Order: sequence, then C-alpha cells, then structure tokens
Amino acid sequence: MKSLPIVDIAIIIIYLLAMVGIGFYFSKRNKSPDQFTRASGKIPGWAIGLSIYATFLSSNTFLGVPGKAFGGNWNAFVFSISMPLAAWVASKYFVPFYRSTGEISAYTHLEKRFGPWARTYAVVCFLLTQFARMGTIFFGIALSLQALTGFSMASIMIVMGICIIVYTVLGGMEAVIWTEVAQGIIKTLGALLILFLVIRQIPGGFAKVYDIAIADNKLSLGGFSPNLTESTFWVILFYGFFINLNNFGMDQNYIQRYHTATSAKQASKSIWLCVAMYVPASLLFFIIGTALYAFYQIQPEMIEPVKLKVAAENLGSIATSQQITGLAASFKPVDYADKVLPHFMVTHVPTGLVGLIVSAILSAAMSTISSNMNSSATVFTMDIYKRYFKPDITDRQQLFILHIATVAFGLIGLGTGLAMIGAKSLLDIWWELSGIFAGGMLGLFLLGLISRRTKNTEALTATIIGVAIILWMTFSDRISGDYAFLKSPLHKNMIIVVGTLTIFLAGLLLTRLRKKRVVPISV
Repeated sequence: MKSLPIVDIAIIIIYLLAMVGIGFYFSKRNKSPDQFTRASGKIPGWAIGLSIYATFLSSNTFLGVPGKAFGGNWNAFVFSISMPLAAWVASKYFVPFYRSTGEISAYTHLEKRFGPWARTYAVVCFLLTQFARMGTIFFGIALSLQALTGFSMASIMIVMGICIIVYTVLGGMEAVIWTEVAQGIIKTLGALLILFLVIRQIPGGFAKVYDIAIADNKLSLGGFSPNLTESTFWVILFYGFFINLNNFGMDQNYIQRYHTATSAKQASKSIWLCVAMYVPASLLFFIIGTALYAFYQIQPEMIEPVKLKVAAENLGSIATSQQITGLAASFKPVDYADKVLPHFMVTHVPTGLVGLIVSAILSAAMSTISSNMNSSATVFTMDIYKRYFKPDITDRQQLFILHIATVAFGLIGLGTGLAMIGAKSLLDIWWELSGIFAGGMLGLFLLGLISRRTKNTEALTATIIGVAIILWMTFSDRISGDYAFLKSPLHKNMIIVVGTLTIFLAGLLLTRLRKKRVVPISV
C-alpha cells in the first residue's frame, strides 16, 4: 500500500478542515429556508459566476477531460465551444423569466403552465440527473486518491462523502457559493501546476508536445461531415448546445443561483463570467491530456505499470502474469486513459505539491457535489414534500426537511458512485446519463415558454412521444438478430437533441392540429 508523505497529508487535512470551517461559519446565519436555499439574495454577481464555474469544473473535467485528450483527441472540446451561444440565450431569456417568477424551484412554473404532471416529471428527471452527476464525481475522487494512497475506492468515497455532507448541511447555499469561489481558484491553480510539471519533464517543452500531437492527430476537433452516427464536430456541438441550454435554463443548480443575486443584471453577468473562465480552463485540461500523451510517448516504459494494473483489474485475481502481460500489450491509450493523470501524480510530482494537486481535485469534486445536494434538497422540499405532503409547512419544519433531504441525497449520490466502480470512461458515462435524463425536461420547458397556445393535453402527449424516443435511442443498441434494423442510427450524444426537438415540435404540431379541428360556427 502506498502512503503519502506527511507534508502532503497535512495539506489535504488543512484544506478539508478549511472547507468544513466555512460551513460552521455560515451555520450561524443559516436559520431559515430562504437563507438555506437562496442566501437571502445578497450574493454579488462575480461570486455567483465563480460558483457556477466551479460547478462546471468538476472532477469529471479534472480527470475525464485529460483522459479524453490522452486516449483520443480534442473532439470533446467542441462542448465548450457551444457554451457562449447557450449562455446568450440563457442571459437574454431565461434569467429574466426566472427572476420574474420569484419561485426558488425551477419547476414550479411548469405546473402553472401544464399541470402537476409536468412539474413532477421535470423534478424526477432533475433528481435522476443529479444522482448520475454525483455518482460520477464521487467515482472521480476515488479514482485519483486510490492511486495515491492504495486505499479502496469504496472507503475513499465514504470518508469524502461524510465531509461534503457535513459542510453542505451546516452552511446552506451561502456556504456552497463561497466555498465554490475558493475551490474554483484552487482547482484552476492546480491545473496550471500540473501542466507546468508535465511540460518541465518533456525535452523540447511545448514545441515537442505540439509536434507529437500533430503527428498523431491528437488536436482534431472531429470530422466536419454531416454524419450524426459518430462523434463528429457537429454531434458534439449539438449535444453541447442542448446540454448547456439545459444547464443554464432548466438545472436547479444554476437557477437557484440566479435567485441569490442582488439583481437580474448581476445574475446574467454571472453566466458570462462562468463562460469566460470555463472555456479557457477546459482548453487547459485538454492541453494537459495531450502533454501527458507526449510525455509517455517519449518514455513508453513509464506507462507500463498502469497498463499492467488495468489488465490485472480486467482479468481478475485468477489471471496469470503471462495473461496480464499479453492483455496489457494489446491496450490502446483509450483503455487506460483515466488512470494516467493519477499515475503521473504518484510517480512524478514532488512531495508537498501532491497535496496541493489532490486538494485541487477534491475541490473540483466537492464544489459540484455540495451544489447538487443543496439544489436536490430544495427541489424535493418545494416540489414534492410541500406540494404533496404538507402544503402548510412552517419555516422551521421546512428547514428541518431541507437538512434531512440534503443528507439523504448525499448518501444516494455516494451509493451511485460506489455502483460505478470499474467503469472505463468517466466523461462518457456522465455525458450519456445526462443526455438521457435532460432531453425531456428541456423540450417541455421550451414548449411552455415559446408556444403560449399549447395546452395540457398536447404537452402531455408530446412528452410521452419524446420519452418513448429517448428510451428507444438509449436501449436500441441491445437489439440484435432479425430486429437489428430497429437500432437507432444516431450517436448516443444525439439523444438529448432528438428528445428535446421531438417534444417541442410534436407539441407545436398537436397544437396546430387542435386549432384546425375547432371549426367556427356560422350564423
């Protein structure tokens, strides 16, 4: 079992205690539901922007993006390119809309527009999305720390889960935002430190990395042909636009922050600050992945322990050394991509700096999970408990339910992470799950916002059609034999695109058909 030097352990402990300390500090003011969910609307726009940026820059980005760049190319960076367009739509239309409603939940207006079923459907989709998000992030924490400490992934997740739950329950949304401000700065500095350490050990520096990347086509953004069956530039662009539109326009994590701002103008500015920081930061992580690829191309013998470890994990305890070596020799970079950054940290980062980088990875995970827990608890309390079980709930009872729900959702996210142990690609898992759960929500929201003449019946019918399409695209790859022709011809990242457009367009069509059926009576 590996063990970290005492200096690195001390740095990590100090960081964790500081985060929990922030929770204790804000717990003194966390005495009402309004303070717990929206920080009483007193947060400056720049802090909200840094908070949203920190949520975007999760451990999925910290570990998954370098892994994608190492094992493939820069195709996934197109996701970041799509952000400004989604941000423009959100700042112009969504932020003013939510601020005018005054509702802390993103989904209350759906009931007013289409009925209780619409609100409940959106809440269920949102909560499933949060479970998937928290699960992949817990998994990312364990993946990095296991390589450093040798402890089991399960024990790492449990210990970290407890720490996150404690400071989120204590401090509420105000603690979430201000810890994310600190965490956003920490993980950005951590990424710059990692890149410096990698480049420093490559003879020729950036020039050598560029030469190797060009020779092996590592900087490609994907093909530009109109092919929607593969992960082309256009598939990721469409996926990124719809996911980011869902994030800025339908995700409770972000909408709840709009209500913490002092004004709608400050809330809109926070979106643009997030984009201005996230796009170059994500590019930084792609450069890290490409630099790691160049580093191990120059010194291929240094990556052999990783390949052997992954081969042993795949084959199990009964495998012989010959079998393990044989499988490792057949590996492509994509087969062990997510393990490369943790391995580099173990073998090439000096004592003291490891602790700083681990703290950065922890901050990437903790910021997103704490935000997910708070927003999930808010949605559950407002859209489920208060709506269906206790409409006349008092503030004190509501705060109690918020605390209980925060703990419960933290534990569910932890359980989801434990279930993901053994998964190959962190980023692919999250992209697929988020596309599945988010597609229906966004389509229904756009239908209600844009088409004022669409009624409950048309919206419900369109949603049923859209969900059926989403389920078919999700599971059709399991179809074989004589029914193989029923498989979806599109790439799985197109699920959210097709699902959203299906609900929206079907709703418009059904509304138009209803209007044609209404024949005016002549006198």
